[in-house]
Amino acid sequence: MDAPSVVRIVPQPAKSRAAELLPQKRRRATHVLLGLCGLALLLLAWWVATDLFANPEGFAPRFSPTSALPTLLALMTGSDLPLHIFVSIKRVLVGLGIALVIGVPVGLLVGSSKLAEAATTPAFQFLRMISPLSWMPIAVMVFGVGDAPIYFLLAFAAVWPILLNTTAGVRHLDPHWLLLARSLAATGWETLFRVIIPGVLGHVLTGLRLAIGISWIVLVPCEMLGVSAGLGYFILDTRDRLAYPELMATVLVIGIIGYGLDVLARWIIAQVSPEKG
Repeated sequence: MDAPSVVRIVPQPAKSRAAELLPQKRRRATHVLLGLCGLALLLLAWWVATDLFANPEGFAPRFSPTSALPTLLALMTGSDLPLHIFVSIKRVLVGLGIALVIGVPVGLLVGSSKLAEAATTPAFQFLRMISPLSWMPIAVMVFGVGDAPIYFLLAFAAVWPILLNTTAGVRHLDPHWLLLARSLAATGWETLFRVIIPGVLGHVLTGLRLAIGISWIVLVPCEMLGVSAGLGYFILDTRDRLAYPELMATVLVIGIIGYGLDVLARWIIAQVSPEKG
């Protein structure tokens, strides 16, 4: 009888870390390239609509990218536009801060108590469906003209996604974590800061990202309430001066900053909670 053949297993070399990351880097580069192509197509459509097909003696060429882009560069170096940008970002940050201070604790309470959820859900859904801009006259009558009504409107717009996402985060907490905390005789504050808040942090940041987008959209009309600085004020000023290239340049600034804020929020979420990034 023939001797059994010996099968020799040759160990395969383990893939290097660089080789594993290469496909991921390629996908990321592809996504960036596709995004740039999409922006290029958008710019091309803008140019075609205002320069190629529009009546040269009409109104559309005044908003052309061939005049708005050079005007944007000039505004960033030789005007008060950076100051207006700073004021607008400050207002958004203050409004988001107020929304976080209110939305996170209330969301923790509603998510942890079925009675609180039953008592507050109809009222919250009713208030959430009211456009923040509809409160503008009331805000001016209550807070007067200035930053205070803007802070109120931005906080009102931003609080709902933060509150609702915090509530959803509490509901999705693993019950075994809470049981483990109880078995270790953790106090209520220890359970809150060591288990609950870290467990819902990803949901809170997701709500914050949504709140940033909503606040940035609501900001511009809010800054038309009689203030003397901000991107909304600057748009009204360019309209009154019939400076249409400056108006379009400001619109571009609003889009660029809004996109940048969303990218920053996504990056923070990816660092803190990779599964949600």
